[in-house]
Amino acid sequence: MLFPKKVKHRKWQTQRLSEKRLTRPDTRGITVAFGSFALKALTPARVTSNQIEAARKVLTRATAKTGKLWIRIFPDRPVTMKPAEVGMGSGKGDPKHYVFQVRPGRILFEMDGVPEAIARAHLRQAGMKLPVKTTIVTRG
Repeated sequence: MLFPKKVKHRKWQTQRLSEKRLTRPDTRGITVAFGSFALKALTPARVTSNQIEAARKVLTRATAKTGKLWIRIFPDRPVTMKPAEVGMGSGKGDPKHYVFQVRPGRILFEMDGVPEAIARAHLRQAGMKLPVKTTIVTRG
């Protein structure tokens, strides 16, 4: 599971973004930089470290020994939660897990060294593990 080794702030503020700002396309990480095939997000969502790990397992099966895989996102945003059946008040709650805030257009994973048919099939499977609608893009 991915999470930061050290953080400057243990808890982040909530960041209440409007739907209009969330669906605005991302400006960074939108081109295929390392591999030949990539998985690109089409909708906004919060991707947890467990979901990234599930997609990574599917893709590493495809790359085997010849291919290479790049994970272009890292969950650095803490999500806090209070225990069950605890009353209101007395603080915010402890960090439970970490997420990455995905906006449309962001490249999530990249692959290289794999035939196109196998890469497309496994990228599609990896997209099923994520809470965003995705598409497969190629370098070009």
